[in-house]
Amino acid sequence: MNSIIDVQKRLLPDLIKIMQKRYQILRYIQLMQPVGRRSLSQSLNITERVLRGEIQFLKEQNLLSVANSGMSLTEEGKIILGKLEHIMRDISGLPELEDALESLLDVSQCIVVSGDSEESAWVKSELGRACLNSIKSHLKDENIIAVTGGTTMAAVADALTPDFGGKNLLFVPARGGIGTDIKNQANTICEKMAEKSQADHMVLYVPDQVSEEVYNSFIQEPSIRKVLGKIKSANILIHGIGDALTMAKRRNTSEEDLQKIIQEKAVAEAFGYYFNENGDIVHSVQTVGLQLEDLEKISHIYAVAGGATKVKAIKAYMKFAPKHTVLVTDEVVTKSILKG
Repeated sequence: MNSIIDVQKRLLPDLIKIMQKRYQILRYIQLMQPVGRRSLSQSLNITERVLRGEIQFLKEQNLLSVANSGMSLTEEGKIILGKLEHIMRDISGLPELEDALESLLDVSQCIVVSGDSEESAWVKSELGRACLNSIKSHLKDENIIAVTGGTTMAAVADALTPDFGGKNLLFVPARGGIGTDIKNQANTICEKMAEKSQADHMVLYVPDQVSEEVYNSFIQEPSIRKVLGKIKSANILIHGIGDALTMAKRRNTSEEDLQKIIQEKAVAEAFGYYFNENGDIVHSVQTVGLQLEDLEKISHIYAVAGGATKVKAIKAYMKFAPKHTVLVTDEVVTKSILKG
């Protein structure tokens, strides 16, 4: 297969480009259907004039249907798209990028999707879908899945479907909430994941950041101890990786601690810990939920993050991350890290 693709790239480069464009159109429609042409044009950065011709061709091939509500894939379109996915990964060189990134970061696996998740919403959706496809192969008869908050975790939740279940699933927040953005807090995301996969969930209604005194008081509460017990028994963890300053400001960090984070040149944040470019912890806050020392006990860890502005954060945290972590990221991050 690879030799045929190499020949096509040399002799028929235009054919490859056309395949990639039509694949992107079909993939986006599948993720967002029903979707209008204008929205599709803006999201894929294709002019409406060019897109009109592509839509007409795909419609004639009975791969998509057009209605007043928007465009959707036909059953035949879904089949063709499924067959195209592996071909397009090979054409894009993603397997080679994954191997190189795994070797450089020294982790168990890297999963790379095409594009930049900060530039395109559908690429962020692809991160979520790729993560869930991998998790499916690790589901046991009973599963506790711990999840952090953030927009990327929300994208993972959006990618969930009822067929992800079929197993005994319990979603739990990896820690308390942050700030006032309720929809992207771990509790909300857990609830959404449970709803979409027809599973169960638990909530942890405590602040993400507390004093030592308040922390000791919280963990004595029977209801909180019950949830914390489930969190620490998780066999799967899905978490994001944050930019240090962005997360510090989101937490309403005191000016003293903020200056410390800046002076120590922190670039990454995860689980309330801040890391410099060498992967060293330079600052931490008292959080209710999973702690770094708990990670080694979790069988399957998925770090999901992408986008050009996250390159330094991802590279820094992955120097600290447990070796059995699976990094799910995008092409832009991968190429930036490999270039050094």
